[in-house]
Amino acid sequence: MHDDVKQQLIADAGEVVRGLPGGVAQGVLVTGDIAYSGVWAQYEAAGRWLDSLAAEIGCPIHRVQMVPGNHDLDRNKLSVGGQQLLDYIRAGGADEYEKVFGDATDRTTLLKRFEDYDRFSIGYSCGLDEEAKFATNLRIELAPGRFIRFVRLNSSLLCTGAEKDDSPELMMGARQFTIPPGKAGEENIVLVHHPLNWYKDAKEAKEYIRARARVFITGHEHNPRVEIDPVEDGCDLMMLAAGAAVPFKSNEVYTFTYNIIEFDWDAAAEALVVTMHPRAWNPKMKRFEADEKRLGGAKPRFVLGSPNFKRCAPPAAPTAEAGEPPRAAQPTVEPVVELVPTEEAEETNAMAPITEGAELALLRFFRDLVESERLRILVELDALEADSDERLTQGLERRLFDWLVRQGRLADVTAMIDRLIAERNEGED
Repeated sequence: MHDDVKQQLIADAGEVVRGLPGGVAQGVLVTGDIAYSGVWAQYEAAGRWLDSLAAEIGCPIHRVQMVPGNHDLDRNKLSVGGQQLLDYIRAGGADEYEKVFGDATDRTTLLKRFEDYDRFSIGYSCGLDEEAKFATNLRIELAPGRFIRFVRLNSSLLCTGAEKDDSPELMMGARQFTIPPGKAGEENIVLVHHPLNWYKDAKEAKEYIRARARVFITGHEHNPRVEIDPVEDGCDLMMLAAGAAVPFKSNEVYTFTYNIIEFDWDAAAEALVVTMHPRAWNPKMKRFEADEKRLGGAKPRFVLGSPNFKRCAPPAAPTAEAGEPPRAAQPTVEPVVELVPTEEAEETNAMAPITEGAELALLRFFRDLVESERLRILVELDALEADSDERLTQGLERRLFDWLVRQGRLADVTAMIDRLIAERNEGED
Protein backbone atom coordinates (compact mmCIF):
# COMPACT_ATOMS: atom_id res chain seq x y z
CA MET A 1 0.00 0.00 0.00
CA HIS A 2 2.86 2.40 0.80
CA ASP A 3 4.22 2.03 -2.73
CA ASP A 4 0.82 2.93 -4.15
CA VAL A 5 0.57 5.97 -1.85
CA LYS A 6 3.98 7.21 -2.94
CA GLN A 7 3.05 6.91 -6.60
CA GLN A 8 -0.23 8.74 -6.00
CA LEU A 9 1.70 11.46 -4.18
CA ILE A 10 3.81 12.06 -7.28
CA ALA A 11 0.74 12.31 -9.52
CA ASP A 12 -1.09 14.56 -7.07
CA ALA A 13 1.88 16.88 -6.58
CA GLY A 14 2.25 17.29 -10.32
CA GLU A 15 -1.41 18.22 -10.73
CA VAL A 16 -1.37 20.75 -7.88
CA VAL A 17 1.92 22.36 -8.92
CA ARG A 18 0.81 22.77 -12.52
CA GLY A 19 -2.16 24.77 -11.22
CA LEU A 20 0.03 27.28 -9.36
CA PRO A 21 1.70 30.41 -10.80
CA GLY A 22 4.65 29.33 -12.88
CA GLY A 23 3.43 25.74 -13.09
CA VAL A 24 6.65 24.20 -11.73
CA ALA A 25 8.26 23.70 -8.33
CA GLN A 26 11.68 25.06 -7.48
CA GLY A 27 12.80 22.32 -5.09
CA VAL A 28 11.96 19.52 -2.68
CA LEU A 29 12.33 19.64 1.12
CA VAL A 30 12.81 16.35 2.99
CA THR A 31 12.64 16.39 6.79
CA GLY A 32 14.33 13.06 7.42
CA ASP A 33 13.68 9.31 7.56
CA ILE A 34 14.51 8.90 3.90
CA ALA A 35 15.59 5.34 4.67
CA TYR A 36 14.34 2.86 7.25
CA SER A 37 17.66 1.58 8.61
CA GLY A 38 20.23 3.83 6.92
CA VAL A 39 21.59 1.34 4.35
CA TRP A 40 22.52 2.13 0.77
CA ALA A 41 19.89 0.01 -1.01
CA GLN A 42 17.17 2.09 0.65
CA TYR A 43 18.77 5.31 -0.61
CA GLU A 44 18.99 3.91 -4.12
CA ALA A 45 15.22 3.37 -4.00
CA ALA A 46 14.69 6.84 -2.51
CA GLY A 47 16.77 8.40 -5.28
CA ARG A 48 14.63 6.80 -7.98
CA TRP A 49 11.46 8.04 -6.27
CA LEU A 50 12.83 11.57 -5.83
CA ASP A 51 13.80 11.64 -9.52
CA SER A 52 10.24 10.68 -10.48
CA LEU A 53 8.79 13.31 -8.17
CA ALA A 54 11.11 16.02 -9.50
CA ALA A 55 10.25 15.17 -13.09
CA GLU A 56 6.51 15.39 -12.39
CA ILE A 57 6.71 18.80 -10.67
CA GLY A 58 9.16 20.28 -13.19
CA CYS A 59 12.05 20.52 -10.74
CA PRO A 60 15.74 19.72 -11.44
CA ILE A 61 16.49 16.34 -9.85
CA HIS A 62 19.43 17.73 -7.86
CA ARG A 63 17.48 20.53 -6.17
CA VAL A 64 16.64 18.75 -2.92
CA GLN A 65 17.29 20.00 0.61
CA MET A 66 17.34 17.21 3.21
CA VAL A 67 18.19 16.47 6.82
CA PRO A 68 18.65 13.05 8.46
CA GLY A 69 16.11 11.39 10.74
CA ASN A 70 16.51 8.64 13.29
CA HIS A 71 15.95 6.04 10.54
CA ASP A 72 18.81 7.48 8.47
CA LEU A 73 21.52 6.06 10.71
CA ASP A 74 22.79 2.49 10.48
CA ARG A 75 22.76 1.17 14.05
CA ASN A 76 24.90 -1.79 12.98
CA LYS A 77 27.80 0.66 12.56
CA LEU A 78 27.71 1.74 16.22
CA SER A 79 30.82 0.36 17.90
CA VAL A 80 31.16 -0.51 21.59
CA GLY A 81 33.15 2.68 22.02
CA GLY A 82 30.48 4.63 20.19
CA GLN A 83 27.79 3.30 22.54
CA GLN A 84 29.87 4.40 25.51
CA LEU A 85 30.17 7.87 24.01
CA LEU A 86 26.39 8.08 23.60
CA ASP A 87 25.85 6.88 27.19
CA TYR A 88 28.38 9.44 28.42
CA ILE A 89 26.54 12.32 26.72
CA ARG A 90 23.08 11.10 27.73
CA ALA A 91 24.13 10.81 31.37
CA GLY A 92 25.63 14.27 31.24
CA GLY A 93 24.67 17.41 29.38
CA ALA A 94 26.05 20.27 27.33
CA ASP A 95 29.62 19.97 28.59
CA GLU A 96 29.79 16.25 27.85
CA TYR A 97 28.21 16.79 24.43
CA GLU A 98 30.79 19.39 23.48
CA LYS A 99 33.67 17.32 24.83
CA VAL A 100 32.72 14.39 22.57
CA PHE A 101 31.79 16.32 19.43
CA GLY A 102 34.75 18.65 19.89
CA ASP A 103 37.08 15.66 19.46
CA ALA A 104 37.66 14.62 15.85
CA THR A 105 38.10 10.91 16.67
CA ASP A 106 34.96 10.69 18.82
CA ARG A 107 33.00 12.66 16.26
CA THR A 108 34.05 10.30 13.47
CA THR A 109 32.99 7.32 15.58
CA LEU A 110 29.43 8.62 15.95
CA LEU A 111 29.12 10.00 12.41
CA LYS A 112 30.10 6.57 11.04
CA ARG A 113 26.45 5.54 11.51
CA PHE A 114 25.42 8.14 8.90
CA GLU A 115 27.92 6.93 6.27
CA ASP A 116 25.38 5.85 3.63
CA TYR A 117 23.08 8.80 4.33
CA ASP A 118 26.01 11.18 3.95
CA ARG A 119 27.04 9.69 0.60
CA PHE A 120 23.45 10.11 -0.60
CA SER A 121 22.94 13.61 0.77
CA ILE A 122 26.31 14.99 -0.32
CA GLY A 123 25.29 14.34 -3.91
CA TYR A 124 22.49 16.86 -3.36
CA SER A 125 24.96 19.35 -1.79
CA CYS A 126 23.40 18.51 1.59
CA GLY A 127 26.25 16.60 3.21
CA LEU A 128 26.59 16.57 6.98
CA ASP A 129 28.95 19.11 8.48
CA GLU A 130 32.21 17.33 9.31
CA GLU A 131 32.38 19.07 12.70
CA ALA A 132 28.75 18.23 13.57
CA LYS A 133 27.72 21.86 13.24
CA PHE A 134 24.83 23.35 11.29
CA ALA A 135 25.09 23.30 7.50
CA THR A 136 23.96 26.02 5.12
CA ASN A 137 24.95 26.51 1.50
CA LEU A 138 21.83 27.52 -0.37
CA ARG A 139 19.95 30.77 -0.77
CA ILE A 140 17.01 31.40 -3.06
CA GLU A 141 16.08 34.86 -4.28
CA LEU A 142 12.36 35.60 -3.99
CA ALA A 143 12.58 39.15 -5.31
CA PRO A 144 15.38 41.66 -5.88
CA GLY A 145 17.39 41.76 -2.65
CA ARG A 146 15.01 39.40 -0.78
CA PHE A 147 16.34 35.92 -0.03
CA ILE A 148 15.57 32.86 2.04
CA ARG A 149 18.51 30.81 3.28
CA PHE A 150 18.11 27.13 4.18
CA VAL A 151 19.85 25.99 7.36
CA ARG A 152 20.10 22.25 8.04
CA LEU A 153 20.45 20.65 11.48
CA ASN A 154 21.03 17.02 12.52
CA SER A 155 18.85 16.15 15.52
CA SER A 156 19.61 12.42 15.26
CA LEU A 157 23.24 12.46 16.41
CA LEU A 158 22.38 10.80 19.74
CA CYS A 159 19.62 8.48 18.52
CA THR A 160 19.61 4.83 19.55
CA GLY A 161 15.98 3.96 18.77
CA ALA A 162 14.61 4.03 22.32
CA GLU A 163 14.28 7.79 22.84
CA LYS A 164 10.97 9.32 23.96
CA ASP A 165 9.75 12.89 23.94
CA ASP A 166 8.21 12.65 27.43
CA SER A 167 11.68 12.16 28.92
CA PRO A 168 14.03 13.82 26.43
CA GLU A 169 17.49 12.33 25.96
CA LEU A 170 18.45 13.91 22.66
CA MET A 171 20.46 17.11 22.40
CA MET A 172 20.88 19.56 19.57
CA GLY A 173 24.14 20.94 20.94
CA ALA A 174 25.28 24.55 20.97
CA ARG A 175 27.62 23.95 18.03
CA GLN A 176 24.50 23.30 15.94
CA PHE A 177 21.82 25.63 17.25
CA THR A 178 23.99 28.75 17.18
CA ILE A 179 22.84 29.39 13.63
CA PRO A 180 23.95 32.61 11.89
CA PRO A 181 21.70 35.65 12.00
CA GLY A 182 20.15 36.57 8.69
CA LYS A 183 21.75 39.46 6.89
CA ALA A 184 19.83 42.44 5.57
CA GLY A 185 17.33 41.07 3.04
CA GLU A 186 17.82 37.45 4.13
CA GLU A 187 15.58 35.27 6.34
CA ASN A 188 16.48 31.78 7.61
CA ILE A 189 14.42 28.65 6.94
CA VAL A 190 15.57 25.89 9.34
CA LEU A 191 15.10 22.19 8.53
CA VAL A 192 15.45 19.52 11.23
CA HIS A 193 13.91 16.13 11.90
CA HIS A 194 12.83 16.20 15.57
CA PRO A 195 10.59 18.91 17.01
CA LEU A 196 12.07 20.95 19.86
CA ASN A 197 10.30 19.03 22.62
CA TRP A 198 12.57 16.03 21.94
CA TYR A 199 15.74 17.77 23.18
CA LYS A 200 17.19 18.16 26.66
CA ASP A 201 18.58 21.50 25.54
CA ALA A 202 15.26 22.59 23.99
CA LYS A 203 15.17 25.86 25.94
CA GLU A 204 18.58 26.99 24.72
CA ALA A 205 17.92 25.80 21.16
CA LYS A 206 14.54 27.52 21.01
CA GLU A 207 16.03 30.85 22.06
CA TYR A 208 18.36 30.78 19.03
CA ILE A 209 15.63 29.56 16.69
CA ARG A 210 13.25 32.32 17.80
CA ALA A 211 15.96 34.96 17.46
CA ARG A 212 17.38 33.92 14.10
CA ALA A 213 14.85 31.90 12.08
CA ARG A 214 11.67 32.88 10.30
CA VAL A 215 10.42 29.33 9.56
CA PHE A 216 11.27 26.15 11.51
CA ILE A 217 10.26 22.96 9.67
CA THR A 218 10.32 19.57 11.43
CA GLY A 219 9.43 15.97 10.65
CA HIS A 220 9.28 12.83 12.84
CA GLU A 221 5.84 13.40 14.36
CA HIS A 222 3.19 12.33 11.88
CA ASN A 223 0.38 14.78 12.62
CA PRO A 224 0.95 18.05 10.68
CA ARG A 225 0.42 21.32 12.51
CA VAL A 226 1.46 24.95 12.28
CA GLU A 227 1.93 27.62 14.92
CA ILE A 228 2.88 31.27 14.52
CA ASP A 229 5.05 32.52 17.37
CA PRO A 230 4.98 36.33 17.67
CA VAL A 231 8.58 36.72 18.83
CA GLU A 232 8.37 40.50 19.15
CA ASP A 233 6.75 43.42 17.36
CA GLY A 234 7.41 42.99 13.63
CA CYS A 235 9.04 39.57 14.03
CA ASP A 236 7.26 36.21 13.71
CA LEU A 237 8.39 32.58 13.69
CA MET A 238 6.44 29.87 11.87
CA MET A 239 6.74 26.47 13.59
CA LEU A 240 5.72 23.88 10.97
CA ALA A 241 5.40 20.16 11.69
CA ALA A 242 5.38 18.75 8.18
CA GLY A 243 3.81 15.32 8.78
CA ALA A 244 4.91 12.15 6.97
CA ALA A 245 4.41 10.72 3.50
CA VAL A 246 4.76 7.15 4.76
CA PRO A 247 3.86 6.92 8.45
CA PHE A 248 3.99 3.78 10.56
CA LYS A 249 0.22 3.35 10.45
CA SER A 250 -2.72 5.10 8.85
CA ASN A 251 -5.89 6.15 10.64
CA GLU A 252 -7.71 9.38 11.39
CA VAL A 253 -4.64 10.77 13.22
CA TYR A 254 -1.67 9.10 11.56
CA THR A 255 -2.41 9.55 7.90
CA PHE A 256 -0.29 10.00 4.81
CA THR A 257 0.42 13.70 4.32
CA TYR A 258 2.70 16.03 2.40
CA ASN A 259 2.71 19.75 1.68
CA ILE A 260 3.32 22.11 -1.20
CA ILE A 261 4.71 25.39 0.12
CA GLU A 262 4.92 28.76 -1.61
CA PHE A 263 7.49 31.24 -0.30
CA ASP A 264 6.94 34.79 -1.49
CA TRP A 265 7.68 38.40 -0.63
CA ASP A 266 4.98 40.90 0.34
CA ALA A 267 6.29 44.24 -0.90
CA ALA A 268 3.80 46.37 1.05
CA ALA A 269 4.48 44.69 4.39
CA GLU A 270 8.16 43.90 3.66
CA ALA A 271 7.39 40.41 4.90
CA LEU A 272 7.96 36.77 4.07
CA VAL A 273 4.72 35.14 2.94
CA VAL A 274 4.26 31.39 3.37
CA THR A 275 1.28 29.83 1.63
CA MET A 276 0.56 26.22 2.57
CA HIS A 277 -1.13 23.66 0.35
CA PRO A 278 -1.48 20.69 2.73
CA ARG A 279 -2.43 17.38 1.16
CA ALA A 280 -3.80 14.32 2.97
CA TRP A 281 -4.66 10.78 1.93
CA ASN A 282 -8.35 9.89 1.59
CA PRO A 283 -8.36 6.24 2.77
CA LYS A 284 -11.75 5.52 1.19
CA MET A 285 -11.11 7.05 -2.22
CA LYS A 286 -7.40 6.09 -2.21
CA ARG A 287 -6.13 9.49 -3.31
CA PHE A 288 -4.64 12.69 -1.96
CA GLU A 289 -6.93 15.67 -1.39
CA ALA A 290 -6.70 19.16 0.04
CA ASP A 291 -6.41 18.98 3.82
CA GLU A 292 -8.73 21.60 5.29
CA LYS A 293 -8.17 20.52 8.90
CA ARG A 294 -4.48 21.26 9.31
CA LEU A 295 -1.88 23.89 8.46
CA GLY A 296 -4.20 26.79 7.90
CA GLY A 297 -7.14 24.97 6.36
CA ALA A 298 -9.21 27.37 4.26
CA LYS A 299 -6.84 30.27 5.13
CA PRO A 300 -3.39 28.89 4.41
CA ARG A 301 -1.56 32.20 3.76
CA PHE A 302 0.73 33.45 6.54
CA VAL A 303 2.41 36.85 6.47
CA LEU A 304 5.40 36.72 8.80
CA GLY A 305 6.96 39.78 10.37
CA SER A 306 10.42 39.78 8.76
CA PRO A 307 12.88 42.22 10.32
CA ASN A 308 15.72 41.30 7.95
CA PHE A 309 13.60 42.19 4.94
CA LYS A 310 12.79 45.55 6.53
CA ARG A 311 16.50 46.23 7.00
CA CYS A 312 16.95 46.17 3.22
CA ALA A 313 16.26 49.14 0.95
CA PRO A 314 13.19 48.83 -1.30
CA PRO A 315 13.97 47.59 -4.82
CA ALA A 316 14.60 50.43 -7.22
CA ALA A 317 11.73 51.40 -9.49
CA PRO A 318 12.29 50.85 -13.23
CA THR A 319 14.05 53.81 -14.82
CA ALA A 320 12.62 55.55 -17.88
CA GLU A 321 14.47 55.97 -21.13
CA ALA A 322 15.60 59.48 -22.02
CA GLY A 323 12.62 61.61 -22.97
CA GLU A 324 10.05 59.23 -21.45
CA PRO A 325 7.98 60.02 -18.35
CA PRO A 326 8.98 58.15 -15.16
CA ARG A 327 7.51 54.66 -14.90
CA ALA A 328 5.95 53.33 -11.73
CA ALA A 329 7.29 50.13 -10.18
CA GLN A 330 5.23 47.17 -11.25
CA PRO A 331 3.91 44.86 -8.54
CA THR A 332 5.53 41.45 -8.41
CA VAL A 333 2.96 38.82 -9.36
CA GLU A 334 5.27 35.83 -9.01
CA PRO A 335 8.46 35.53 -6.97
CA VAL A 336 11.71 35.78 -8.84
CA VAL A 337 13.21 32.47 -7.75
CA GLU A 338 16.74 31.50 -8.66
CA LEU A 339 19.62 29.73 -6.98
CA VAL A 340 22.42 32.10 -6.01
CA PRO A 341 25.80 31.48 -4.42
CA THR A 342 25.99 32.00 -0.68
CA GLU A 343 28.95 33.90 0.70
CA GLU A 344 31.40 31.43 2.20
CA ALA A 345 31.82 31.81 5.95
CA GLU A 346 34.08 30.04 8.38
CA GLU A 347 31.26 28.19 10.06
CA THR A 348 29.36 27.16 6.92
CA ASN A 349 29.82 24.52 4.27
CA ALA A 350 31.19 25.89 1.02
CA MET A 351 28.71 25.88 -1.79
CA ALA A 352 29.49 23.90 -4.94
CA PRO A 353 31.03 25.95 -7.75
CA ILE A 354 28.33 27.80 -9.63
CA THR A 355 28.95 26.17 -12.98
CA GLU A 356 26.18 24.99 -15.25
CA GLY A 357 25.87 21.23 -14.95
CA ALA A 358 27.99 20.96 -11.79
CA GLU A 359 25.09 20.19 -9.46
CA LEU A 360 23.79 17.36 -11.62
CA ALA A 361 27.31 15.96 -12.06
CA LEU A 362 27.83 16.06 -8.30
CA LEU A 363 24.63 14.09 -7.75
CA ARG A 364 25.64 11.45 -10.30
CA PHE A 365 29.21 11.30 -8.92
CA PHE A 366 28.10 10.33 -5.42
CA ARG A 367 24.74 8.66 -6.01
CA ASP A 368 25.42 6.66 -9.19
CA LEU A 369 29.07 5.63 -8.75
CA VAL A 370 30.66 3.23 -6.29
CA GLU A 371 33.73 4.23 -4.32
CA SER A 372 36.24 2.58 -6.68
CA GLU A 373 34.73 4.42 -9.66
CA ARG A 374 34.89 7.76 -7.89
CA LEU A 375 38.49 7.10 -6.92
CA ARG A 376 39.33 6.23 -10.54
CA ILE A 377 37.96 9.61 -11.73
CA LEU A 378 39.91 11.54 -9.10
CA VAL A 379 43.16 9.75 -9.95
CA GLU A 380 42.85 9.79 -13.74
CA LEU A 381 41.96 13.51 -13.74
CA ASP A 382 44.94 14.28 -11.46
CA ALA A 383 42.89 15.46 -8.50
CA LEU A 384 44.51 12.78 -6.32
CA GLU A 385 47.94 11.17 -6.52
CA ALA A 386 47.74 7.47 -7.36
CA ASP A 387 50.03 6.64 -4.42
CA SER A 388 48.36 9.01 -1.96
CA ASP A 389 48.03 7.62 1.56
CA GLU A 390 45.52 10.27 2.64
CA ARG A 391 42.28 8.81 4.02
CA LEU A 392 39.64 9.32 1.32
CA THR A 393 36.60 10.56 3.19
CA GLN A 394 33.44 11.69 1.44
CA GLY A 395 34.25 15.23 2.54
CA LEU A 396 37.63 15.01 0.80
CA GLU A 397 36.00 13.54 -2.32
CA ARG A 398 33.65 16.52 -2.39
CA ARG A 399 36.49 19.00 -2.08
CA LEU A 400 38.41 17.26 -4.89
CA PHE A 401 35.29 17.25 -7.08
CA ASP A 402 34.92 21.00 -6.49
CA TRP A 403 38.60 21.49 -7.36
CA LEU A 404 38.12 19.74 -10.69
CA VAL A 405 35.17 21.99 -11.48
CA ARG A 406 37.19 25.09 -10.64
CA GLN A 407 39.95 23.80 -12.92
CA GLY A 408 37.48 23.67 -15.83
CA ARG A 409 37.37 19.85 -15.87
CA LEU A 410 33.60 19.42 -15.45
CA ALA A 411 33.20 18.07 -19.00
CA ASP A 412 35.91 15.49 -18.30
CA VAL A 413 34.21 14.44 -15.05
CA THR A 414 30.85 14.06 -16.80
CA ALA A 415 32.37 12.07 -19.65
CA MET A 416 34.06 9.69 -17.20
CA ILE A 417 30.84 9.22 -15.23
CA ASP A 418 29.04 8.26 -18.43
CA ARG A 419 31.86 5.92 -19.47
CA LEU A 420 32.15 4.14 -16.11
CA ILE A 421 28.40 3.57 -15.86
CA ALA A 422 28.34 2.23 -19.45
CA GLU A 423 31.26 -0.10 -18.68
CA ARG A 424 29.51 -1.38 -15.57
CA ASN A 425 26.26 -1.98 -17.47
CA GLU A 426 28.10 -3.85 -20.22
CA GLY A 427 29.74 -6.06 -17.61
CA GLU A 428 26.39 -6.83 -16.00
CA ASP A 429 24.91 -7.77 -19.39
